[in-house]
Amino acid sequence: MNLQNGLIAEFYEQSFTQIIFPHAQTDWRPYLKEAQETFVNIINAIRKYQPCKIICADVHAVKKHFPDTHNLDFIAYRCDDTWARDCSALSLYNNGKKELRNFTFNAWGNKFDATRDNAMSAFVNPQAIVCNFILEGGGVESNGAGIILTTRQTMHNRYPNLSKTEITKLLQKFLLAKEVLFLEHGFLLGDDTDAHIDTLARFVREDTIMYVQCLDKNDAHYEALALMENELQTLAKHHQFQLIPLPMADAVFFEGERLPATYANFLFVNGAVLLPTYNVKSDAKAISLFEKTFPNRDIIPLDCSILIRQHGSLHCVSMNFSI
Repeated sequence: MNLQNGLIAEFYEQSFTQIIFPHAQTDWRPYLKEAQETFVNIINAIRKYQPCKIICADVHAVKKHFPDTHNLDFIAYRCDDTWARDCSALSLYNNGKKELRNFTFNAWGNKFDATRDNAMSAFVNPQAIVCNFILEGGGVESNGAGIILTTRQTMHNRYPNLSKTEITKLLQKFLLAKEVLFLEHGFLLGDDTDAHIDTLARFVREDTIMYVQCLDKNDAHYEALALMENELQTLAKHHQFQLIPLPMADAVFFEGERLPATYANFLFVNGAVLLPTYNVKSDAKAISLFEKTFPNRDIIPLDCSILIRQHGSLHCVSMNFSI
């Protein structure tokens, strides 16, 4: 692995994964037992391949879920919620050394209270470089070679008064990026994040992007995702990227609301890919595709049907670190 300056790609070797365990003072309270069982399954899958750091409101209570604590590290801190992807520090490579950078988390444009979440990263990683910039980990994808992929909607909703050029310069400054690519289209119903890139399109190699494809013209997502696909095809021609379409997850509803189920929200760990599933027929197609795409990694399907009730999935509740 020849690291280049910038945000370290997730498909590179990792040091550990960070998870924030749900507690009764979070939005998981109505179905806390099911949520905690889901998190336990995720953590147990991660620790088979690498260490997992668990942020806990009550360490003693969380440890009861894990009689065997191999590859687990428990840190006492009470967060507002559990979206580790968006409030954790980011791992960068900078002129021969790895470093952590801590950005401002304001709950996707002040949609919710995020005071504790925003302070968590500095508490857990006091050595991280503080960056005065609003940025969520789920909002940016790195190919490990200086290119950042994001969506115009995410960045515009955080900085409505800045132009794309101004936002590009800031991302280049804080993420040491050579180039920033914006997608103008693409969304999922029920998404609170303003079209985070990790729900839509992901780098799986320096030159390869997996993206959500919708083929059903009667689906509410069809037009926006078709436009996104056209954008990606244009980028692929210019940058010699390969594109791998992901199946659109079958519609999942809870209390009358369609939930943002997406197979793009997968998680890399050393030697494996953890794949969110939703107890729908399209799961089998997604599993088969991932097995073909990553022949040298284990593919671990994980039921994330509870996670999407709170409008996120597997990648959203985890953060990879390379330090």
